[in-house]
Amino acid sequence: MTKYIYGIVLLFIMVGCSNSEEPSKQKAVEGNILPYPINQKKLDNGLNIAVVEYPSPGLAAFQIIVRVGARDEVEKGKTGFAHFFEHMMFRGTDNYSSEEYSATMKSIGAAANANTWLDRTVYHMTGNSKMLGKMFEIESDRFMNLNYSIHDFKTEAGAVKGEYTKNHASPYAMLGEKTVEVAFTQHTYGHTTMGYWDDVVDMPNQYEYSLEFFDRFYRPEYTTILVVGDVKVDEVYQLAQKYFGNWKKGDFKSDIPIEPVQTEMRYAHVEMAGFPPYMELNYKSPAFDESDMDVAALDIISTILFSERSDLYKKLVIDEQKVRFLSGGFFFTRDPYLYQISTSVVKEEDMQYVKEEIDKALELIKTQPVDEVLLSQTKSNLKYSAAMNMDSPSSIAGSLTFYIWLTGNPESLNNIYKSYDKVTPEDIIRAAKKYFVADHLTISTISSKKEGGIK
Repeated sequence: MTKYIYGIVLLFIMVGCSNSEEPSKQKAVEGNILPYPINQKKLDNGLNIAVVEYPSPGLAAFQIIVRVGARDEVEKGKTGFAHFFEHMMFRGTDNYSSEEYSATMKSIGAAANANTWLDRTVYHMTGNSKMLGKMFEIESDRFMNLNYSIHDFKTEAGAVKGEYTKNHASPYAMLGEKTVEVAFTQHTYGHTTMGYWDDVVDMPNQYEYSLEFFDRFYRPEYTTILVVGDVKVDEVYQLAQKYFGNWKKGDFKSDIPIEPVQTEMRYAHVEMAGFPPYMELNYKSPAFDESDMDVAALDIISTILFSERSDLYKKLVIDEQKVRFLSGGFFFTRDPYLYQISTSVVKEEDMQYVKEEIDKALELIKTQPVDEVLLSQTKSNLKYSAAMNMDSPSSIAGSLTFYIWLTGNPESLNNIYKSYDKVTPEDIIRAAKKYFVADHLTISTISSKKEGGIK
C-alpha cells in the first residue's frame, strides 16, 4: 500500500464468523500490523459489522462503506451516479430533513462527510461514543428511507455539474480524464468518478434512473458498518441488529466488462501554454490480490525507485534539477488499473530525456537483483509508516475501510504484509518484467505543444 492511495495507511485485521454461530470476542494476534483485534459479524441480510475496541475515551468513529463506485456504472449514458449519491444522501428523509440531520450531528458532537472513488462510496463520522445509538438511528434512516423529490434531485444534479466544471478547470484533471479514456477501451475504469461530461449534463433528466441505482446498490450485501473507538463489541452488534436488521437484501450484481490486453503504446495530451510541463508513464497494473506476490513486489518497487531516497530521484531532482518532483506507484483496485510514474519537468525540451532516464531505471530493476539490505530496509519502512498512523479512531477507521472496499475482508491487510516479508529480489525482477512493458504503456503529457512528442 503506498502514498498514492490518497494517503490511506494499511491498518486492519478481522476474523470472519458464519451466520450459524454467535461470534465471540476476538483477541489480538501477535505479528499483525494492528495491535487491536477486529471483531466481525454478518447479519442475516448480508450486512457486515466490524468493530475495533480502541482506547479513545468518549470518542468513536462510525463508517459505512458501500462497495459501489464508478466501476459499477456500466450503462451507456449513466455515469457519475455513485458520486451523485455521495451528495444525495445528505438531502434528508421524511424523519430527518437535511437541516435536521445537520442539527442532530452537532447535538451529538459528530462531524459527518462522504467520499466516492472507483470502487466504493464511504460515509464517515466521528463523535461522542456515548451517542452511538443516535448515530445508528440517523444513519439507518437515510440508508433505508432516503426520499427526495424531482426538484431536490435536479438541484443536486446541478451541484454535481458545478463540481465537475470547477474540477475540470485544472489541467491535471483534464489529463486524468483523457488518460483513462485512452488506457481503457472496455472496462468502466475508462471514466473517472465524476463521470463523462455529457452524462453529467444530462443527469437532471435521469430522476427515474437515480431511484433504480439507489435500489440496486444501497443494500446490506454491498455494505459494511465499521465502528472504532470507545465502544463495546456486543453493544455495536445489538445496535446494528436493532437499526439495520430489517434492511432488505437485494439481488443485483454488476456485470463489469473485462479490459482486453493492451498491445500498443498509447498517448494522452493536454496543450497548455505557460503551464509547468508534466509527464506520466501509466503502465497497466494488476488487480489487488493479497496472495499475488507481484502486487507486493510492485509496491516495494515504488519506494525503491521513486522515493526521495532513490538514486533516480537524487539524479533528476537534486543533482541535475531537471524535474520539480518525481513519484511512482499504483492504486490498489478491485480490477487491473494503472501503475503511474509522474513528474513535473523544469524545461519542456528535457521531457524526452527524463523519460529515457526513467526507462533506464526500469530496465535496471528488470535485470539486476535489488540489494538485500535495501530490500529489507524498504519492507521495514513500509511497516513502520503504517504502524505510526494508528493513532486515533478516525485514522484507524479510514485505513480499515480500504480493505473492506477492496476485498470485503480486512484480514487482507495482514496477508499483504506477510507477502511483503516474503518478497525476494527475484520476485521484483519478475514483476518488473511482467508489468513495465512498452506495449502496455499510456504516456500522458501537458505542454505547450499540440502533441506530447514523447516516445
